[in-house]
Amino acid sequence: MSDRLPGFSTLAVHAGAQPDPTTGARATPIYQTTSFVFNDADHAASLFGLQAFGNIYTRIGNPTNAVLEERVAALEGGTAALAVASGHAAQVVVLQQLLQPGDEFIAARKLYGGSINQFSHAFKSFGWNVVWADSDDIASFERAVTPRTKAIFIESIANPGGSITDIEAISTVARKAGVPLIVDNTLASPYLIRPIDHGADIVVHSLTKFLGGHGNSLGGIIVDAGTFDWSTGGKYPMLSEPRPEYHGIRLQETFGNFAFAIACRVLGLRDLGPALSPFNAFMILTGIETLPLRMQKHCDNAKAVAEFLAGHPAVASVSYAGLASDKYNQLARKYAPKGAGAVFTFSLKGGYDAGVSLVSKLQLFSHLANVGDTRSLVIHPASTTHSQLDDAAKVKSGAGPDVVRLSIGIEDKEDLIADLEQALSV
Repeated sequence: MSDRLPGFSTLAVHAGAQPDPTTGARATPIYQTTSFVFNDADHAASLFGLQAFGNIYTRIGNPTNAVLEERVAALEGGTAALAVASGHAAQVVVLQQLLQPGDEFIAARKLYGGSINQFSHAFKSFGWNVVWADSDDIASFERAVTPRTKAIFIESIANPGGSITDIEAISTVARKAGVPLIVDNTLASPYLIRPIDHGADIVVHSLTKFLGGHGNSLGGIIVDAGTFDWSTGGKYPMLSEPRPEYHGIRLQETFGNFAFAIACRVLGLRDLGPALSPFNAFMILTGIETLPLRMQKHCDNAKAVAEFLAGHPAVASVSYAGLASDKYNQLARKYAPKGAGAVFTFSLKGGYDAGVSLVSKLQLFSHLANVGDTRSLVIHPASTTHSQLDDAAKVKSGAGPDVVRLSIGIEDKEDLIADLEQALSV
């Protein structure tokens, strides 16, 4: 047996999976069951007491989901992972382990509009307070740190504008503050960027996007880097203090470098309940098998489309880090040398009305609220995903009234350019 570590494409196909021991099925089966039979009373007790690993109930874990979790953890370079029902669910479960009522977390302003809304409004009902910082101004993260700060949250490639975040610089701020860095890696996928390699402690994804890749299944995932000491300073009692639900076990002490993933499962997923369907796990696993092929095509197409738009007279500007002229190009070369992603924005000289008109004229691009599909997608964020923000906040988040967001698919680039060309014509 070779000691050689498998490459990325090999892991995308094989990590976590073996032929089914009962039937010999090569594809991972869909274990479409709610619960699992115990060997005996002692076995059941050991499972419920966290003294043994195994299956109890699909809300807490499922063999199909377990293959997905191991695969994404391997691709991201983490110690363990937990799959949940959506990317939003992943964010709730992560922060539930870290924050108590009255605590704060710092988040970059350049985020998916749904995350901005979740952080600004829904999380207030839990007593969790977001403090905003500017990913273009690293010092703004340092200024935002207070004794109540418990985490920093960023996106590796920001949605909608496609800007690249300086993960290492913000990781330095997090280390100095003694808090974990959480990175949403949805738009990059581990094919382009592995945030753990650059100092992230926790990685989250909307599996719905590039990892699943086909626009057919919702899902989210949490990856534990195994790099953070949860016992330091008593900041994180969910992990460092005895858990009464489990006979006084201290999760950090018992589970070491995958304690956070365990906490998310046995404290978050168990009690909040955002379980991923095994069928969706199967669909997403199938998508991941072709992730390297798809992502490279996505990126190659996106660069070609961005170059076309940059030269079009109706276009005021293009925000795509893969362009040599873009302000984030140097960061793209550092963090994402294989490609700057497939999601980016451009501004139209005709403003808001021109953006609304464009999306109605496109024929090959689908006008919908998603990214990361094999199909090319378009949306006008100011009237949809970011519509809940005031105009100033829209501009700060990269979703001003003249902005259109594209998610470039894997079609022939010539056809995508032709569709944009006819839609931009007067």
